Amino acid sequence: MIEEYFQESEIENLNEIEKEEELIRNIIITRKELKNADKNFEYAQDELVDYYIYQMKANQAKLNYLIKVAKMKGITVDMINDLKYRLLNEEVG
Repeated sequence: MIEEYFQESEIENLNEIEKEEELIRNIIITRKELKNADKNFEYAQDELVDYYIYQMKANQAKLNYLIKVAKMKGITVDMINDLKYRLLNEEVG
């Protein structure tokens, strides 16, 4: 399953390519979490409405930050889609 994050201390031990791959993984995962929160918000009732609004805002802020970092590193959408495709194939295969 791709929803596995490295701890900050573990990221420090990665080489530059692995750090970029981890950044891309986090972008993919955060986009998925944002979409899930949005879907759940559509059906939320009572106190859960506020919860999903918070979740969407938090994930959007995180996604904005991750994309900003990716742009500074020169990571393109093609690279993100390529890794997403590879990760999905790993899950299936």
